[in-house]
Amino acid sequence: MMKILTELDKRTDFVNSIIKGYLPAHCEYNDELINAIEYSLMCGGKRLRPILIDSFYRLFGGLGEVVRPFMAAMEMLHTYSLVHDDLPAIDNDDLRRGMPTTHVKYGEAVGVLCGDALLHLAYETAMKAFDCDADGTDVIRALRIFGDKTGLSGMLGGQSADVIATGKDISDDCMQYIYRLKTGALIEGSMMIGAALAKASESELSNVCKAGELIGIAFQIRDDILDIYGDESALGKPLNSDERNHKKTYLSVFGLERAQEIIDSYSREATDIIRSLDGDSAEEEFIIGLFEYLCYRDR
Repeated sequence: MMKILTELDKRTDFVNSIIKGYLPAHCEYNDELINAIEYSLMCGGKRLRPILIDSFYRLFGGLGEVVRPFMAAMEMLHTYSLVHDDLPAIDNDDLRRGMPTTHVKYGEAVGVLCGDALLHLAYETAMKAFDCDADGTDVIRALRIFGDKTGLSGMLGGQSADVIATGKDISDDCMQYIYRLKTGALIEGSMMIGAALAKASESELSNVCKAGELIGIAFQIRDDILDIYGDESALGKPLNSDERNHKKTYLSVFGLERAQEIIDSYSREATDIIRSLDGDSAEEEFIIGLFEYLCYRDR
């Protein structure tokens, strides 16, 4: 585990350097909003999604910088979802990664605008990939995935279903829908974008999508476990948020032992898919180690 953590630190630093290169320029009349954007983007985080984009680009032999705008764009998109998720109208959270949430630090109005700005900035940034690809075919493939996995048929759809379902006795199918889209879609999309930019076949993309779905759900179940049994200081946010918001989870339905068995099963299946792709061997081992970290992490 120490080896993967060391490599993750290196790759996180790499991602941070890329994101900084795509931050918006300061403007006299919008300085407060730009400050909120920088604060929200640069206050920590695993950088999991851009790392996955880069890793799957490498796995399929990708070379060059066309992947970088998408790495920054995905983190912007993910951050926008967190900023809006923390707002009083949704989860009303005061802490994110051990620091005041954006609306707490800058006010609710700027918090809303910051999320809006990050959403638009994500697409503006992703389209800069055309500057790195004269043909543009691979960028168009990646943009289609980006749109599909982030919008109503992806993360946003899962987030809205989660908000509407809060406090209600929902079906197991609805719970699965929320897990697959709210958390899983951006993980699937990140893996698929990296593969698409490296010219993976449609069959390979389908396998990558399946592995992403499995790891996305396992990742969220682990989050559920940490929300009850984790260390609040390590997580940087209050525990028991699901219970406070009366949310149905794998843990509340199946119990701890069965939930852990599902994580184990999904992790093994996703790992088997990655080994079947016959990609770069060093990157394959990193991805498998990353999957293990995500499924068994303590924060």
